[in-house]
Amino acid sequence: MLDTILEQIKERAGSASALGKTLKFDFGDVGKVFIDGTGEANEVSTDDNDADCTIGLSAENMQSLMSGDLNPMMAFMSGKLKVDGDMGVAMKLQKLFS
Repeated sequence: MLDTILEQIKERAGSASALGKTLKFDFGDVGKVFIDGTGEANEVSTDDNDADCTIGLSAENMQSLMSGDLNPMMAFMSGKLKVDGDMGVAMKLQKLFS
């Protein structure tokens, strides 16, 4: 499941403008996906680096977000998605999910 999510994030992050910050998706025991957007392009890996913003959610909810079945704001409001750190970075994620 992590491989599928990683490929989808790489595809979307690669076509989006650089975030200007670092971001980590934490899927608990399933793994993590790290986006380094501090360069000219977003670099995506499974490194567990410190990030400006960490998004905690289940892998299943991540897939629902990427397929459009789960609204990011509703996921946050209902506690399915937790944000730790720079909320401004989290707001830039709308580009990846639209």
